Amino acid sequence: MKRKDAEEMSAVTNGTAHTASVNNVSETMAMSQSRDQILPEKGAHEAENGKAEEAADIIHPTSYVDTMLHIFKGNIGSGLLAMGDAFKNGGLVFATISTVIMGIICVHAQHILLNCAEDMRGRVKDGKAIGFAQTVRMVFEQGGPRLKARARLMGILVDTFLCVTQLGFCCVYIVFIANNVKLICDHYNVRIDLSIHMIFVVVPVLLACMVRNLKFLTPFSTIANLLMAVGVGVVVYEACQDLPPVSSRDYVGTWKTLPLYFGTAVYAFEGIGLVLPLKNEMRNPEQFQKPLGVLNVSMVIVGSIFIVVGFLGYLQWGKAVQGSLTLNLPPGLILSNVVQTLIALAIMFTYPLQFYVPVRITWPALRARCGPRAVVAKELGYRALLVLLTFILAESIPQLGLFISLVGAVSSTALALMFPPLIELVMISQKPNGPHYFTIFKDVTIILLGVFIFITGTYESVASIIRAFQQ
Repeated sequence: MKRKDAEEMSAVTNGTAHTASVNNVSETMAMSQSRDQILPEKGAHEAENGKAEEAADIIHPTSYVDTMLHIFKGNIGSGLLAMGDAFKNGGLVFATISTVIMGIICVHAQHILLNCAEDMRGRVKDGKAIGFAQTVRMVFEQGGPRLKARARLMGILVDTFLCVTQLGFCCVYIVFIANNVKLICDHYNVRIDLSIHMIFVVVPVLLACMVRNLKFLTPFSTIANLLMAVGVGVVVYEACQDLPPVSSRDYVGTWKTLPLYFGTAVYAFEGIGLVLPLKNEMRNPEQFQKPLGVLNVSMVIVGSIFIVVGFLGYLQWGKAVQGSLTLNLPPGLILSNVVQTLIALAIMFTYPLQFYVPVRITWPALRARCGPRAVVAKELGYRALLVLLTFILAESIPQLGLFISLVGAVSSTALALMFPPLIELVMISQKPNGPHYFTIFKDVTIILLGVFIFITGTYESVASIIRAFQQ
């Protein structure tokens, strides 16, 4: 990736993740970076043609605490508010234990990706930072003839899953905002169908996504962070009021609902696109992966927040818990309406930032085919089509909790659980002594877990969505 590309991506998000050049755009925009310069249009054109520049020094390297805050911002969003629904599907005891295990596995997969990227950088010896898709491609290029022939395909697969994940997030955001706005309107006797609310929501979203320069989107990220922090704090406070006994809730979910739990949990933990750029931005990158380094400490805190919010949400509202805990706030209260408005605005401000990922991955190739005339108009038209695509998908699947499980099962599992152990197996298979049996067992187990969640989560999410429509 060109350095200027990285600098442009750095201005995108101080907020949510859930996730550059064609290979690693999503990683560099999923969190706040510390560079100031915004990429000029010329830089983007050169990146499309694969030209490289010498890596520049980081202008404002981040500290231990700075990086930890970025991890918090990148992992705490709509997935956190869906953890109550996840615990409903998994059960209090099972979901609590499984969330700990899932967190450990996801963080371990992030360490695998970091180690593989570091190994690839050492072999190339050009000192330039690389992203997720580029790491996967380079690992396969170092393999035998058969693996090398599939290197480009694997890089494209990673980019494809990144696009699907980010567009899935955008679909979830439309449903999320529309549900919260509908609750507020219903309170004031303005009763409109949810699909109509989605139409109203997509209008400002469409306008925001017409902004091509990331410099003008940066303030949205800061506002979104503040609104989300206040909203989540109030939701947790409400969830703690007059709690029923633990024995009143299911300890373990049913076989039909457990796949939905896994899909939501993976959706919440899918912040793997953050780790490479965050490490590269640190003043002391060696502090990132230590036993008490930034990654481990931050994710312990993030996982604890997920468990607390999910546990309290399900314990408080039981089977009535919604795909977002904001939908369970007491209706008719001014505080509830304020919180729902704050978080809906936070998610709306986040949409154009997440939307930037698939645009930056897919547009360069399309631009080369469109010719030199009216390039800006064509890009704006393409952006509008992508927004309308997310709107159509959101209209088709308005069940927020099920949509989150579906996105998590379809795309997040591949990025978080399948690709990291796969590239580790490929990389260590090229070493003289070959892979250790424990490493083979561990990586294959993680991959099989990812395949299991992908198949069962997708099937049960789709089946539940169909049942919801039939009812």
